[in-house]
Amino acid sequence: MMNHPTIKKTKATAIILACFRTLPLPFRRWLFTGMFNLFYYLSAKHRLIALHNLACAFPEKPMSELKQIARGVYCSLGLVAAEFFEIPSLTKENIRQYIKVEGLDYCTEALKKNKGMLIFGAHFGNWELCAAATALLLKPMMVIYRRLDSAVLENLVAWSRSVTGNIPLEKDFAMRPMLRHLKENGIIALLIDQNVAWQEGVFVNYFGRLACTTNGLAILALHTGAPVIPAAAVRQKDGTYKLIFGKEIELIRMGDRIEEELGNTQLFMKVIEDRVRQYPDQWLWIHQRWKTKTCQVKTIK
Repeated sequence: MMNHPTIKKTKATAIILACFRTLPLPFRRWLFTGMFNLFYYLSAKHRLIALHNLACAFPEKPMSELKQIARGVYCSLGLVAAEFFEIPSLTKENIRQYIKVEGLDYCTEALKKNKGMLIFGAHFGNWELCAAATALLLKPMMVIYRRLDSAVLENLVAWSRSVTGNIPLEKDFAMRPMLRHLKENGIIALLIDQNVAWQEGVFVNYFGRLACTTNGLAILALHTGAPVIPAAAVRQKDGTYKLIFGKEIELIRMGDRIEEELGNTQLFMKVIEDRVRQYPDQWLWIHQRWKTKTCQVKTIK
């Protein structure tokens, strides 16, 4: 464990961590998956959102299979919550007990270009472990996120994210710090799978439906020339994870910046969709991904 996280731990965070850290990880997994399985049945709204999203994404699958995937989504979220409390105890020496790595060479080669690196992913598998493991196995990153409404949860999550060396940065007004970080050959991590307001993104195809998606990653990549690498921590059958880094994505260049932002955002989302299709129960289907509707803007069909 690193001794100097960048965010000060509050008393509430210390108490919460102490309480859950006293529970053995296997019991914690059992407890949280049980709780989230209960939420599946009690929260009709989010259960219906998940089933609706799944039915639209996989029209060929019977409802029985879609329900099984939806229950798996809740189980996956329970595991993410249970394993979250392991992050403060992770070190370079013990991280490989939890995770195997594939494609790390893609990252080391990208950093040799001395333009920084952009790592992107989704709320898939265990995204918190993905960020922590990358910091320990490669180098700490600047992690872009949206601030939580609860002050207690905000400190708990932000502190835990910073304890392995990562720098949590709220997405609002983050562009200048990100540009400075890339100039120092730093790594920036972004999750780009969430719905955004139409003013904040572009509409691209995701599972056959137009989804408003942040174009921030494309803007950064096109402006700086920083290599773009996809990453995901995929849960394995034995409960461990495989941290998979993909090849550097070759950006689309066509001379029209708007079209380039659209084309590259679509390219990034296709990578995420392909991964989700492989492991549909490890993605956040309860999120209203297609909430923002199309406006008078350019889209990719």
